[in-house]
Amino acid sequence: MHLWHSAMLRLVQSEAPDLTLRQLSLLLHIYLVPPPHTVRGLAATLGVTKPVITRALDSMGALGLVRRIRDDRDRRNVIIQRTVGGALYLEKLGDIIIEEGRELAL
Repeated sequence: MHLWHSAMLRLVQSEAPDLTLRQLSLLLHIYLVPPPHTVRGLAATLGVTKPVITRALDSMGALGLVRRIRDDRDRRNVIIQRTVGGALYLEKLGDIIIEEGRELAL
């Protein structure tokens, strides 16, 4: 419990953008589960509607954490792509968690 608290506190105090728990869950899913990722698939995984996913992706896209493109095979689908910015964000989050874990272990 203390690890999560201290890591999130440090993330909020950093220059990194503040993400909601939903956005963070989406970002982790996109980067940890092999693609392809679609709005429809993400909505089913999180148990929310497609507009909920779309709003979260709008915010995350504006921050450069993900990118959306149309599926050339089925133009109704939107494919979610990883970005360098999103990978760096999660790498920084991982570094913070490791550092805070070490601090708490002392």
